Amino acid sequence: MELRACPMTKELAEDILCWEYPPPYDLYNNEYTEDALKELMENLYEAILDGNGTLTGFYCLGDAAIVPAGITLGLYREPAVDIGIGMNPALTGKGNRKIFFSFILDVVMKTFLRTAFRLTAAAFNERAIKLYMNAGFQKADVFNHDGETFIIMLKY
Repeated sequence: MELRACPMTKELAEDILCWEYPPPYDLYNNEYTEDALKELMENLYEAILDGNGTLTGFYCLGDAAIVPAGITLGLYREPAVDIGIGMNPALTGKGNRKIFFSFILDVVMKTFLRTAFRLTAAAFNERAIKLYMNAGFQKADVFNHDGETFIIMLKY
């Protein structure tokens, strides 16, 4: 799969806000609101397109990639680049995640040299956690928010 990152556009953001993941991944579903659209357009989000220009997913950096409850608990204290990712639900579970995540990690690591990287994943998302661990991330913290357990992972 050939991939490329591009700036988020309103059309791409609107597509992302309409994605629907099946349970239990529906935790990652978004509600299409003006605030949600503004979030994707005004923060550090990049769209990921395949060789045909089809939207395959996105990544975000910084505050957009964290679970705010973790800040309240003091869990994001260590300096690191926070990364969040989302893959088009039509492509999940089909063996694309390693290529997709490797592409994003490569782009981010080339941008931020000699830096620690951090991801936060829902604990039930074992596929993602395994993928992150295979990429060199280690579990650093665990916390609960709104009945969901989250795992913070770091890569040095």
